[in-house]
Amino acid sequence: MLMPRQKVPDLRLPTLDHGDFDLSSDGSERGTVVCFYRGLHCPLCATYLTELEKRTADFAERGVKTIAVSSDGEERTRAMAEKIGAATLRFGYDLSLAKAREFGLYISTSRGKTSIGIEEPALFSEPGLFLITPEQTLYYGSVQTMPFVRPHFSELVGAMDFAIANSYPARGEYSGAV
Repeated sequence: MLMPRQKVPDLRLPTLDHGDFDLSSDGSERGTVVCFYRGLHCPLCATYLTELEKRTADFAERGVKTIAVSSDGEERTRAMAEKIGAATLRFGYDLSLAKAREFGLYISTSRGKTSIGIEEPALFSEPGLFLITPEQTLYYGSVQTMPFVRPHFSELVGAMDFAIANSYPARGEYSGAV
């Protein structure tokens, strides 16, 4: 599992319209929100990413960049970006499942077509949401086994305000004996 205040794995991916993404040199003042999503086949992901698109400016005001990432290829990723009307949210694609595992994401197998009639990939990662510091360490992380009940971006924006105002450190950093 990833540990707060510790370096997270490197993450380099192509993006739809923003060149290559490299987490180690993303250049944000306070960090990067990395939202791993299941893929085009997931209707809940579209709803969730629509909210992240709306909140991207709020994060930017706080010195935080955003990116949505999946193991979908470029064509399916572009379809998702178009579906949610993405104007500011970056989309990374071609996430390897090995890299997804490095981030602690759960992997699921296909169940065929989803409720919206889109075929699931043979294997894909389940959602994860991370706030990574400019030093590439974990500040906040949430990993899910299913597409349901995800963290709210409005709460993360509010948490950022508190953390900035109070120099609040990442928590959950203890890894010793209990």
